[in-house]
Amino acid sequence: MAPPSTEPVPTAPDDPLSHTISWDDEPQLIGEARDAARRLLARAGYGPEGQASKDAQLIVSELVTNAVRFAPGPGSLVLDIDPPSETLRITVRDSSRRRPRPQHHDRALPGGHGLRLVALLCTYLETSVTETGKQVVAHFRLPGAPRPRGGALA
Repeated sequence: MAPPSTEPVPTAPDDPLSHTISWDDEPQLIGEARDAARRLLARAGYGPEGQASKDAQLIVSELVTNAVRFAPGPGSLVLDIDPPSETLRITVRDSSRRRPRPQHHDRALPGGHGLRLVALLCTYLETSVTETGKQVVAHFRLPGAPRPRGGALA
């Protein structure tokens, strides 16, 4: 299995801040995906201890976990921040054509609540089936409009 590929996307001052991760079948990439979200938001002026960063990391973690857990094979995560609209767009693609569905809520059992949390935190959540699987797109509204910082992701 090939290791995840992390591709920083250069940005111009008026372009959205972006980051892409691709994988074959790598469960350890969930932490890398959270780190990528944290670093991208820091580049955009949102501190890692702030609620926006924590919520964004949770959304990314839940969506990537579902992709890795339920769709073996290749997948990708694309993070885009558009400062004028104060929105983080999270796009996760995987090899399964099955749409994610919220699990039955059972307080006695752990887990199964991730998609509900994502839906509560996001202003937009859509799944579309593609020729090679599916794509889940979530929009997370960022508070305020801090000025983006230049430079590639570390």
